[in-house]
Amino acid sequence: MEEVVKFLRENPVQYLATVGRDGKAKCRPFMFAGEQGGKLWFCTNRTKEVYKDMQANPYVEVSVSSPAYAWIRLSGKAVFENDRAVKEMCIQNPIVKSQYQTADNPIFEVFHLADARAVIADFSGNPPKTYTLHTL
Repeated sequence: MEEVVKFLRENPVQYLATVGRDGKAKCRPFMFAGEQGGKLWFCTNRTKEVYKDMQANPYVEVSVSSPAYAWIRLSGKAVFENDRAVKEMCIQNPIVKSQYQTADNPIFEVFHLADARAVIADFSGNPPKTYTLHTL
């Protein structure tokens, strides 16, 4: 888990892939919020299309590459929870705070990835590292 969290923190703008309600792939820039309780957390807004897409089909994949040409693919099921402590953690990010102001904002949503699997790879020729991170 530590290596996955470190990679996500060092490469703060990831890309979240979903299946849209139209059945087509969607990919959007996203940010990892943090790890808490052994879970990887992200946040969004309940009025956004990405939230609606994840409600219809919660299986997502996050990917990002580093300047050193390493990358991570993180997949799992988006599970939304109304967790005040996680919202407080997320709101510490100035970008998140500028959008939602407080953890009590009714459109502010947090989710973690259940049954998460991460693969970190690079062009070194070494085999990828695979991690099973969280199960329901």
